[in-house]
Amino acid sequence: MNRTLAPLPARRMPTLPPIDSASRSSIRILVVDDERTLRESCHSVLEAEGYNVVVAGRGNEARDTLKRRPFDITLVDWFMGEVPGSELLRIALATNPGTIVIIMTGNPSVASSLEALQAGAWDYLPKPFSGTQLQILVGRAAHAVLVARESRALAEQRAQHPVDGDRIAVLGDAPLFRKAIALARRVAATDASVFLTGESGAGKELFAQFIHDNSRRSSRSLVAVNCAALPEPLLESEMFGHCKGAFTGAVRDKPGLLETANGGTLFLDELIEMPKSIQAKLLRVIQDGVVRRVGSETTDAVVNVRFIAATNTNPEQAVQAARLREDLYYRLRVVPIHVPSLRERPDDIPLLAERFLAHYWGRHRDPTTPVPKLSKGALWALGAHAWPGNVRELQNVIEHAVVLLEPGAEVRPEDIPFIESGATDPEKLADEEPEGDESSYYSARDRLLARFDRRYLTRVVMRAGGNLSKAARLAQVDRTTFYRLMERHGLQRDLLTGGAE
Repeated sequence: MNRTLAPLPARRMPTLPPIDSASRSSIRILVVDDERTLRESCHSVLEAEGYNVVVAGRGNEARDTLKRRPFDITLVDWFMGEVPGSELLRIALATNPGTIVIIMTGNPSVASSLEALQAGAWDYLPKPFSGTQLQILVGRAAHAVLVARESRALAEQRAQHPVDGDRIAVLGDAPLFRKAIALARRVAATDASVFLTGESGAGKELFAQFIHDNSRRSSRSLVAVNCAALPEPLLESEMFGHCKGAFTGAVRDKPGLLETANGGTLFLDELIEMPKSIQAKLLRVIQDGVVRRVGSETTDAVVNVRFIAATNTNPEQAVQAARLREDLYYRLRVVPIHVPSLRERPDDIPLLAERFLAHYWGRHRDPTTPVPKLSKGALWALGAHAWPGNVRELQNVIEHAVVLLEPGAEVRPEDIPFIESGATDPEKLADEEPEGDESSYYSARDRLLARFDRRYLTRVVMRAGGNLSKAARLAQVDRTTFYRLMERHGLQRDLLTGGAE
């Protein structure tokens, strides 16, 4: 293919959402490439589209230009001889954190593409490319720029007139949780695809919402689709839309969720359950933004969507088992984030329980009446539970309790409707995997044993009605030893009522 890029006639272009001429001319684009023909061809195509375009043929020139003025979109050759593309990418983002950087490369590979995307690039364009490909990709980037401007304006309005919604936000102080939230906050400011992993009920959808709410797309929709909830034909129609007559019952054209999410975020929950045929079709949308509805033989729309995927299983194993396309996985896994289970953040249980108690009291009961308070015994019981359903189970338990509590009552252990999972039985607990990425056998063993001790002590004290002497006898442990175990794990003698010796 020739390096010269000729503008394509408008009738052959995929349908893009309209951008008025004033908006196009306000978008500043820098093209950096040491190949003169390609550089000038890009300039001609983009200038004909109405953008404000500047070109640079040398790395030093591009570096100086970037430092002098910010650009909305920067196209950079990844393998510049004088100054590497990675350095120009860093400078572009440092000068204007909101800039969109597109990498142009004549030697595309998974490794180099991931390196560029993880460093903050918005997308990459393999050489040689056509004028059509350039127009489509820059058109998508231009829409992202305009959406970001609108989001900033709305954020300023929200800052002046804050509104406290009914949604329960992500909440926690545990180190693992704070690390995950810090990473989510950093990646939210970009358009990079995010891959969330974690157990069911750990809060992956809340993380997706958090990333969207803190992104430059927050003024647009977050559209969620559960890939495991729909059969293949229905999932394909829901995601990509369909044309009239495509199948029985298709009485009209219908846009899909990808078009609904245009300018916003699409959350693909349980991605691994998506059929392989739909994975292949989704990959094309991620690569070039082109959507073809079911039953259509032409391009129906070009969309600009940020993707967040999630799974509660191991994605690498799914790739090895050929359940998940490797190319799709690496496209979506630009920034992986592990959402920790509730077992990995037990110190957050009191904080979450108090928050859910206040939230559901306001939803189900008279908000002007006193909110019940969690007793020390209730907090102790909550901390000792295994929580196989994670945060979602904790929410359910607290909401259930709220419905039956009296205003201002003290919540006791017996008021909490636990779902018994048997996870605190010694034999079953021994079969559990230790949490975290422990490199030391001894530290992993100590964590598992400490968890068992805490749960066992809590259960035996509750069985003894809070009487520690009786609990020691039930455990067949010397009373002094039993007290020391209680103190070692931070379990105080007065946590339960009825604890008289």
